[in-house]
Amino acid sequence: MRSPAAEVPRVRWPHRGRVADLAVLAAYVLAAFLIYRPLWMNLGSGYLSSSVQDQNMWEWFFAVTARSVLHLENPLFSDFQNYPLGVNLMANTAMLGVGIPLTPVTVLFGPTTTWVLTLTGGLAATAGAWYWVLSRHVVDTRAGAAIGAAFCAFAPSIISHANAHPNFVALFLLPFIVLRLLKLARGQRPVRNGVLLGLLVTYQVFLGEEPLLIAATTMAVFAIVYALSRPEEALAMARPLGTGILVGAGVTFALVAFPLWWQFAGPQSYGSIEHGLLGNDAAAFTAFSTESVVGDPEVAKEFSLNRTEENAFFGWPLVLLLTAVTIALWRVAAARALAVAMFALAWISMGVLLVVNGEATSIPGPWMLMFDLPLYESVLESRFALGAVVPAGILLALATERVLRLDLARDWGYAARIGWFGALAFALVPIAPTELRVHERDPVPQFFADDTWRQYVEPGGSVVVVPLPDTGDAEALHWQVEAGFGFPLAEGYFVGPSTDGRGTYGAVRRPVSELLEQVADTGVAPAISPAGRRQAAADLRYWKADVVVLPMRADQADALRTTVDRLLDQNARPVGGMWVWDVRAVTPG
Repeated sequence: MRSPAAEVPRVRWPHRGRVADLAVLAAYVLAAFLIYRPLWMNLGSGYLSSSVQDQNMWEWFFAVTARSVLHLENPLFSDFQNYPLGVNLMANTAMLGVGIPLTPVTVLFGPTTTWVLTLTGGLAATAGAWYWVLSRHVVDTRAGAAIGAAFCAFAPSIISHANAHPNFVALFLLPFIVLRLLKLARGQRPVRNGVLLGLLVTYQVFLGEEPLLIAATTMAVFAIVYALSRPEEALAMARPLGTGILVGAGVTFALVAFPLWWQFAGPQSYGSIEHGLLGNDAAAFTAFSTESVVGDPEVAKEFSLNRTEENAFFGWPLVLLLTAVTIALWRVAAARALAVAMFALAWISMGVLLVVNGEATSIPGPWMLMFDLPLYESVLESRFALGAVVPAGILLALATERVLRLDLARDWGYAARIGWFGALAFALVPIAPTELRVHERDPVPQFFADDTWRQYVEPGGSVVVVPLPDTGDAEALHWQVEAGFGFPLAEGYFVGPSTDGRGTYGAVRRPVSELLEQVADTGVAPAISPAGRRQAAADLRYWKADVVVLPMRADQADALRTTVDRLLDQNARPVGGMWVWDVRAVTPG
């Protein structure tokens, strides 16, 4: 006999799914905001502490892009730093795909607003994009999609980059690239989806080429494993997939051929940039990142290059859970391919030799065969662990769906769900992100803030800040932005060619900039010979300098001021918080 409850018609809520979707998306936006709350609360002078000099650099990128748009100038190049040679912006991570459309925001509210909006929106949009793709095309449960998407966007390694690298945060196009490939594999409208794929890849090039390369590597591993598991299916997929990819490649080539030529062969381009051997320690995968709930900064420091490069750090509970999920779903071809891709990308990220707790072993890794390949040669190998994040997130979504769809007696079904969600909480709560630390920026010196610089800089002349800006101190870029790009700077923080054509961070140092860097490090002002003064004059003429300035609050300011006094054979004048040397007589235009 049927129970009375079975006779009652099931109430359907036509908008229930839409409300659930909106609730999930709102949760992502709230989470992203809370991570950056301290910066949103202090847009005027807040600075992400762990970004070191990257916030200065990225704000400069956004500001110079907006200026290029307003003045109808080439957005792929600028000579406002590294004057007079300039900077190839296409060969840097300028994120023109964000900087150009957000030009109104930059102009109206400043580059700091663009910076935090890109970071916050990047996290939320990436989570939302993965939720859309997973819930519509991969799993049948919103809970599974929500959990998987949240991990894809808010994983510890992503939050580490969220301190300083928006190109590794704004990954919202990658889910739709994956979706187009899925549709092609299913034989759905190869030409149309190929065109859309090409457009998506084109836009991703202007958001971040390195994440695209890592994603492509992950997808290639997945495809190979899936094809080996299901060769007949793979053969049937080959034709529509191949057609779509060829169409997409044609579209992408037509749209990015010139920008990529500019990047690799244009002014101030470079061949490659080497970082040395910087693979992940295997122990990093079971450790907790600095920005996670149970993270220990000192432990994380032992297993990473810096706070923005904690590229592994899944935490041991999640590693155990993902291993269990891999075993449980091994017979599912897609899950198996995801698991192999996840572990393969983690292995690639460990570098040429496996290192465990700081001890190198003799076990080689795949990176041994990859480190010298074109494009791969310029990537930090530890970053390939980021490629393991999405497969892990999708595995969590698939496992959640499997548990929620278990055909068990009611009590056993409840127990399975409680057990699974308890395991998820045990694995994910410890690695949940915390809000990022922010400190007060030093105020802009009055010399730049009140336009005093205009009395010293003529058209075509540059400003030389002592010590010259580089990766260790790029505050001068912030001053230049606040001064409305009224003058170019000598040297700076960017990637450009070294003397041998390979990439290097910052400008090729002139003799005077090397000397000033040495003084800043040691605090010792050396004696200057007549030859040294002639070299200083030559370097100033090279930079087309009109004025040399030294912040009064700079470290080793006394030694630096004495050194410049001796180099220029003139004493500095205190003006607007700066020591100032007018050198127009030395470098007549």
